[in-house]
Amino acid sequence: MLGQAVVDLLPLVEGESSFEMMVPLHPVPGSPLEPLQSGVKQCSLQVKISVVEPLLTAAQILGSNLLKATLEAAYSVPESFIPVGPVQNYMVGLQVPSVGEKDCPIFFKNGTLKLGGEREPVPRPKKWPIANIVAPGANNIPDAFIVGGPYEEEEGELNHPEDREFRNQSECIKKRIIWDLESRRYLDPTAVVSFQKRIADCRLWPVEITRVPLITAPKGKAARFDKAEDENQLSFHGVAYVNMVPLLYPGVKRIRGAFRVYPYLDSVVYEKTKCLFSLFRDTGHHLIQNNRIGGINSPLSKTVTSKNLKEDKIQASSIKSQNSDTPLETEPSLNHNLEGQQYVDAGTYIVLEIQLNKALVPKRMPEELARRVKEMIPPRPPLTRQTGGAQKAVSGYHMQIKNISRAILDEYYRMFGKQVARLGSDMDSETLEEQKCQLNYELNCSGKYFAFKEQLKHAVVKIVREKYLKTTPFESQEELQTFISELYVFLVDQMHVALSQTMPDDVQGAASTVHTSSEQLRFFAFEAEVNENFDMAAVYYEERLVREPQNLEHWLDYGAFCLLTEDNIKAQKCFRKALSLNQNHIHSLLLCGIMAVLMENYEQAEIFFEDATCLEPTNVVAWTLLGLYYEIQNNDIRMEMAFHEAFKQLQALVFQAQITKEKSTGAVEYAEEGGKVESSLGPCRITNGSTTAIKVEAPAEPGAPLSVLDGFVEESSKLRSDSQEPVLPVQSQDPASSQKPSNVFVKEIPVKREVSKYQDSSTFLHPTPYGVSQTPTTIFMETIRFLMKVNAMQYVHRVLAHELLCPQGGPSCEYYLVLAQTHLLKKDFAKAEEYLQQAAQMDYLNPNVWGVKGHLYFLSGNHAEAKACYERTISFVVDASEMHFIFLRLGHIYLEEKQYEKAKRTYLQACKRSPSCLTWLGLGIACYRLEEITEAEDALSEANALNNYNAEVWAYLALVSLKAGRQLEAEQAYKYTMKLKLKDEALLAEIHMLQETVGFGNPSF
Repeated sequence: MLGQAVVDLLPLVEGESSFEMMVPLHPVPGSPLEPLQSGVKQCSLQVKISVVEPLLTAAQILGSNLLKATLEAAYSVPESFIPVGPVQNYMVGLQVPSVGEKDCPIFFKNGTLKLGGEREPVPRPKKWPIANIVAPGANNIPDAFIVGGPYEEEEGELNHPEDREFRNQSECIKKRIIWDLESRRYLDPTAVVSFQKRIADCRLWPVEITRVPLITAPKGKAARFDKAEDENQLSFHGVAYVNMVPLLYPGVKRIRGAFRVYPYLDSVVYEKTKCLFSLFRDTGHHLIQNNRIGGINSPLSKTVTSKNLKEDKIQASSIKSQNSDTPLETEPSLNHNLEGQQYVDAGTYIVLEIQLNKALVPKRMPEELARRVKEMIPPRPPLTRQTGGAQKAVSGYHMQIKNISRAILDEYYRMFGKQVARLGSDMDSETLEEQKCQLNYELNCSGKYFAFKEQLKHAVVKIVREKYLKTTPFESQEELQTFISELYVFLVDQMHVALSQTMPDDVQGAASTVHTSSEQLRFFAFEAEVNENFDMAAVYYEERLVREPQNLEHWLDYGAFCLLTEDNIKAQKCFRKALSLNQNHIHSLLLCGIMAVLMENYEQAEIFFEDATCLEPTNVVAWTLLGLYYEIQNNDIRMEMAFHEAFKQLQALVFQAQITKEKSTGAVEYAEEGGKVESSLGPCRITNGSTTAIKVEAPAEPGAPLSVLDGFVEESSKLRSDSQEPVLPVQSQDPASSQKPSNVFVKEIPVKREVSKYQDSSTFLHPTPYGVSQTPTTIFMETIRFLMKVNAMQYVHRVLAHELLCPQGGPSCEYYLVLAQTHLLKKDFAKAEEYLQQAAQMDYLNPNVWGVKGHLYFLSGNHAEAKACYERTISFVVDASEMHFIFLRLGHIYLEEKQYEKAKRTYLQACKRSPSCLTWLGLGIACYRLEEITEAEDALSEANALNNYNAEVWAYLALVSLKAGRQLEAEQAYKYTMKLKLKDEALLAEIHMLQETVGFGNPSF
């Protein structure tokens, strides 16, 4: 024999009836074809394969599949495995359905035992499992390589960061058995269905490993072997349990991982895999006979399914004992497989890959998901800027006024220019009146007056049509006169605006205006929510939408507000509007999915969630919400798939954060800054750092610079992981339009920037909830944070249940804080207090625990306890996440107790951090009570500029004006106080008393 060439006949199974290829010819040792020197081109064969008709029909190809199983190696094998002594055949086997429901075994034989010392090279070629290939290199499968990969991306058991060191030692230093074999099996349509069903039923697949000595029978002598002797040849019989469920995940065609080897015990194997017999022991008699007579490498001719009588009895007794309270005497001991136990002691594991030609469960393509979303919510293109409209009509009117005014001035100077130059400033009013009459006469006589009217008529018509939308006849003369009066007032006002632009008055100064930004409107909406002033909150949200209708964040905020008020229909419309503006926006997709679940449109919900995971595969919240959806649908396999992917993405984020931290600081530990990221990450939980803090003196003095806020931002940023999941910028709740906040809605409060610096509204309104450090915990807690921010309370308790049952999750300080908040929202103060006590037991020095306890006591009316909790909270080094509420409510308590100096300092800090109408109002009240009238007026003016609909602000402005002796301002402020219906009777009585004292301020006197 000169050489060998291997032809891959796979194209015939794929439907081809003829193909041609060039294959290399590998010379056998000693063949004349061996090149005498390097660089000589290798010989090749031109091979053409054809069959009369295709082996498979189109229907069979469509419904069938091809399974490829690759066994790479077994690492960290027992020390008793030595390369000297009797030659051993190391074998691994598993079975899969092949034709119909019949099982076809796959054997990997002749593994090579190697000593440790170096890692196996990658990439390295996969090999054919064919026995009669003797030419070196001919057993390598063309274009098929073992490439390895990161442990964290594997599907096996040893894929966590804490396993990394053990894997490195095992694959570099310890003994291993190498196969590198790929075996293929054709699965007809019936076998594919059977394969899917068995995976769903059993989940775990047994992969057996054993060692058989190589014994050659003497030639020319009939060899008869006793059956019991055959069985005794099996040694070190072990089994690995391969989780095949990932093959049922949508779109998954390949699983690869490391799987631990355990001793083969009948009862355990049956319990885990429902497999009744051993591939080697019960069906392997024919295999061992081949091993004895020298046919070690010959493929198994047929599957032997008969079991010997002795093993039948053992299996029956083992299975029966599982259903019996008393174990049978004949049941084998769990420790009878002493050789197999050595696998466990050594930590042996095999690296196995299972690959399919087609996914068992097809996955929707991203294009299809995008198309379905577009069908449900057509994209809304941005509005083009109109060339006409009211603004253009008014601008045209201004232009005509300017042109006409210039023409009249030219006519005036033509008639009276010399007289004006001679008299100058000595011109009296009579002369001016005479000139006016002469000018009017000249304009009327010359026809210029009517020309000016015609020139202005078109601009006025445009205003009537574009601004007032009047295009039909008036129904009555009265309606016409009313409209003409309104139009006349508007035209005169706009004429003055145009003339001021043409001939500005240097004496008159421009009126100062306060521009309210979109972020400020959002903040004021939160204040209204906290006080249950939902009408005012809706006004703020709608004003934001009117200003920027194409800003999807505004629609998301309004939708979350509608969720808070339980208006699910309007919330769904808002979220879909946001998605129509940007169909690739992840948070819009997730919120549309949440609303679809709440509205029981489950098919749409699946589309939204799947599209979110396709657009951003690293989004932990998206995968978790998809898993929760599958849980609602009782689809356990897909639920496990989604949660597993979320766990993997969370681990990747934290690992990347560790690397970033090491690069920036040179160490992962940062306990001095508030937390610590553990290097050992479990499959479910990333360990949170300590949230301890140290007490310091009471708050800073009023004169502290505004930069104290920036210092807090820097300090807070040190406590957050670099992998913090971005969150959807939707509402929290803050105090609102009256001084005393009502007993509702404790949420995250902004503490990062002043209102004048609302550049990052999502950060300002949604600081880190519940924890001082933001190191991610579990996928469920990350999802809870998102759901709390969007007010999706229906989901929160379901996710909390998962957090509680998570193997490495369970109750934590943040867990109890979330529970306490949900009960605060329902005004269940008893339950909230119970959970806060448990949170305090777990982390007594967590400022958020004391902050939320303060809110609990404040809302329940126990202001003494609330003050103690608030004062403790602000004494910590690290601020709580609700400092705005804490300062606001603590200041309110100080005012109640007439501790005006403390109230002033507290409100001043709140004004520095996050100024609002209420913070300035509180400061103004404290200054007024301290008889600091000037400071009080300044603070109340700031409050009035931010919200001029607050009756209490007008009331205190009236008091200040009365104290200052300003009658007009006092009457105006009192008028608005009554118009806005001040509810504080005591304050109103105080105003009346002061009015009687000074003798003015009430026009009704």
